[in-house]
Amino acid sequence: MGHPVTPEAITRIATGFMASKQLFVACEVGMFAALAEGPLELDDLAARCGIPRRTARVLADGMTALGLLDASLGRYTNRPETQAYLSGPVGDGLRPFLRYWDRISYPAWQGLEQAVRTGHGVGLADLDEERQQIFSQGVRALTSGAAHALAEGFGLDRYRRMLDLGGGMGSFLVAALSRHPRLTGTLFDLPPVVAIARPELAAGPVGDRVEAVAGDMLTDPIPGGHDLVLMANVLHYFLPGTNVSLLTRVRTAVEPGTRLLLVDFWTDPTHTQPMMAALMAAEFLTNVGGDVYSAEEAEGWLTDSGWQPVGQQPLDGALSVLLATAV
Repeated sequence: MGHPVTPEAITRIATGFMASKQLFVACEVGMFAALAEGPLELDDLAARCGIPRRTARVLADGMTALGLLDASLGRYTNRPETQAYLSGPVGDGLRPFLRYWDRISYPAWQGLEQAVRTGHGVGLADLDEERQQIFSQGVRALTSGAAHALAEGFGLDRYRRMLDLGGGMGSFLVAALSRHPRLTGTLFDLPPVVAIARPELAAGPVGDRVEAVAGDMLTDPIPGGHDLVLMANVLHYFLPGTNVSLLTRVRTAVEPGTRLLLVDFWTDPTHTQPMMAALMAAEFLTNVGGDVYSAEEAEGWLTDSGWQPVGQQPLDGALSVLLATAV
């Protein structure tokens, strides 16, 4: 006899929003930070978070049920992953990423049906300064592991000057320059993004070796004089035709032999693996009208735009890098 069919898989997915929203709120009220120094009883936990005892119990029990806290003898304790990634100051670990997910992405997903029906994004247009800061810091937190993996594993010390196109807060650029002291770099992004990134870069550990330039990579001149070009989490913003045009513009701006690094949620040919990449397709569709693409699709764009693909390497989580050389 076969196993009975149950709705468990459906209900587990359908209630996923409950788990994620409780996680966001627990992080915002400082629950994991309150437990950073050790276990607390409920009254003390509520006081540290500045919330009523009853609502502290609701959140703490929810986080315990989800495996993010341990509860024993009336005391709550961070699990190893929450202690490592969510218990530090607001700007550390994955806390900025969860804030981005909560304040920007989560509300935007109310428009997923409209985006699916029309093919147009509804979420990231006209971010004000506060939301732009949340967005930029959240993306930096999410991609930190990939940025350090790229800096450490790809022989970047052989290059002289790195151009980070659409680089946001410059996390990939800073990681590369910190790891390779002879490398200098340029961050190129839209004016509202550069307005946030420029003072942080200038005050940071590589401030004397990095320049921040404001512009639109689709229409403004691409800064020249670089032998290494990075485009991290850029191409998922656009549809294929725009991506070919953009890669062609970049190729025109560089010399033969220039190395290109394309970091993104590259999928397999079915667009279903890695699973995180498949789910991010709807994130990009909802927010900007974009998509995820397979490595094979991207390699075709590279060939069509004057680049020679030379391979793909994993970085961190669902992120990987495609490497190409200007021909």
